[in-house]
Amino acid sequence: MAVLSKIRQRTGLLILVIGFCLLAFLVGDAFQSGTFGSNANEVGSVNGTDISSQDFMQLVAMAEKQGQGMSATQALNSTWEQEVRRIILTEEFEKLGLKIGNEQLINIIKQNPNLAQNPQFLNAAGQFDENKFKESLKSLKNAPNQDQWLQWKEFEKNIERFAVEQMYNTMIKSGVYTTKSEGKFIHQMENDKVDFDYVMVPFSSINDDQAKVTDAEIIDYMKKNPKKYKSDDTRSIDFVLFENKPSKEDEDAMLNSINSVLNGGVIYNKETNTNDTIPGFKSVANVSKFVNDNSDIKFDSTYLAKKQLPIEFQEQLFNLPVGGVFGPYVYNGYQCISRMVSKKANSSARASHILLAYKGAPQSSATRTKEEAQALANDLLAQAKANPTNFPMLAIANSDDPGSKNNGGEYDNITPGQMVPQFNDFVFNNAVGTIGVVETDFGFHVIKVNEKYDAVLLGTVAQKIEPSETTMDATYTKASKFESDANENNDFAALAKKSGVEVIPATNIKAIDEFVQGLGSQREIVRWSFNSDTNTGDIKRFDVPQGFVIAKLKDKNESGLIPLDIAKQSVEPILRNQKKAELIKKKMNGTSLEKVANTSGASVLTATGITIKTPLIPNVGPEAKVVGKAFNLAAGKTSEIIEGNSGMFMIRTKSATKAPAVASYASYITQDKTQNQSYAISKAYTALKEKAEIKDNRANF
Repeated sequence: MAVLSKIRQRTGLLILVIGFCLLAFLVGDAFQSGTFGSNANEVGSVNGTDISSQDFMQLVAMAEKQGQGMSATQALNSTWEQEVRRIILTEEFEKLGLKIGNEQLINIIKQNPNLAQNPQFLNAAGQFDENKFKESLKSLKNAPNQDQWLQWKEFEKNIERFAVEQMYNTMIKSGVYTTKSEGKFIHQMENDKVDFDYVMVPFSSINDDQAKVTDAEIIDYMKKNPKKYKSDDTRSIDFVLFENKPSKEDEDAMLNSINSVLNGGVIYNKETNTNDTIPGFKSVANVSKFVNDNSDIKFDSTYLAKKQLPIEFQEQLFNLPVGGVFGPYVYNGYQCISRMVSKKANSSARASHILLAYKGAPQSSATRTKEEAQALANDLLAQAKANPTNFPMLAIANSDDPGSKNNGGEYDNITPGQMVPQFNDFVFNNAVGTIGVVETDFGFHVIKVNEKYDAVLLGTVAQKIEPSETTMDATYTKASKFESDANENNDFAALAKKSGVEVIPATNIKAIDEFVQGLGSQREIVRWSFNSDTNTGDIKRFDVPQGFVIAKLKDKNESGLIPLDIAKQSVEPILRNQKKAELIKKKMNGTSLEKVANTSGASVLTATGITIKTPLIPNVGPEAKVVGKAFNLAAGKTSEIIEGNSGMFMIRTKSATKAPAVASYASYITQDKTQNQSYAISKAYTALKEKAEIKDNRANF
């Protein structure tokens, strides 16, 4: 009672304490979940405009649905780029005051064949009637069900945006031009030519060991050229894979199972969890039902040519007698037995043809008459019969069939009824090697029958070779033990070696990546590596289709530069060649080409007719700096030592020829202007994107 009395006396304090604890819990949870300060409900923002995760993920789902074969991550990244572009360009449109009026909108709608040719909007003369169209929209707007009206407003918004963007692009292109002086300069670059002698000592003449490059030098070089080696934040991980693969005992059990199917007996039924007695595959009457009852792959009634059978078992399978059985054999991860159901002669064919179309034939743009086409077909027939091996060349030169012309006129695996009747009958009613002419609705065909294929119908019981539950449990136990030991032992590589698994590195992983090298699609691992709670050295187990992965976060690259191991591939050769250049200079003693050639062991060579536009030195490669120097030297003058792309050079200009004068540079001006206009639109957007303040939270999704 005394205790209850004291509690009553401190009721207000108790409520305050409870309230404080509850608030602390909620605040802590908010920070934990990112409600405060981390834009938990936003995928990101562009120049202060937030991208709502709810709206964004609806767009992602739509993109994934519409994009055949597109993964969720690919859809997410594609949608992100579209949204960023939409926001950036919309800002520009608003700054410029770009918009379209109702009259422009109607004109655009008139250009849409789905609307402009819709009978609902046509007048008696068959022309688009604006009043009918507007009345239709009015009825949609006033309809009780507003779904169609909302769909139209969204469609209208897209039309308007497309039109405004076209206006914007036109404005950009209109601001791009090429002057007469620039046209003249392009002409000179293409047609000014220089001849020069040179001595070259290649970088490859110095051993790489004599010009070693350190990691610090590579990093320093990247820091001096940050724009060139700019990169998003990246992660590097090491991982080991404990594969879920069948044990020897599993394979033996699978072999016993397939042998029971082959010979008959008692087998275990996974679906009913019972033992069933079955007849042998050799004696069963209904092959298709037997296959469907006992195989992981259902019966396929397709007749197959020999070349369509598994290549390592083609002979055995194709040559089985009807009712004969082959197997067990392993193919594509399955234990298989196959039984010959039936055989079919001339099931498919390979033939070549030359189509000679004529004016008026379907899908034809030919100008020749029907009589001319027939005469040409007969002429080509005579040529083909005289030299059958030349048929492919005749087809390439004369055929009007774009589907086979570039393939020498050949079609393979032609099945009965696939081609038009006249073509079909010629191919399947004539012997291999026969050449003749047939007429179809498409024109005259010169046809050569190249090959006939017999086909077979096989019934195949295929049982997937997979690990048993006991084996998978054992693999899981090994993986879990490795994870536990790895968290206690810093030497990941040593532990892997002891466990008999290989450490596989995966580098240059970006926050928006879907794939991990060596594992395929593993978005969960990527997300974990970028989680703010994941630190360098952290280890985690992941369930993957292949088994279990134990991953260790090896490195966080947040420098804004590409990872060192990636940079080495491009930067190390540059720095190594710079060091080799200094060593080669010491060899190239002398003031003349002949002396330098003598001291360096090189030869004096000649390059002729080289242009600035294409600064290629024969047998050397592109050397713009060397060629540029040759143009700037007076005839007979010798250069200093030049560091080129592939080695060190000394040159002596022999002569330079100026480009011949032309009356007009219009062609150069037009070509350059067209090229620059096509670049300008993408370059303008790239510049706007680089300038924009973009916050990207995709790593959390």
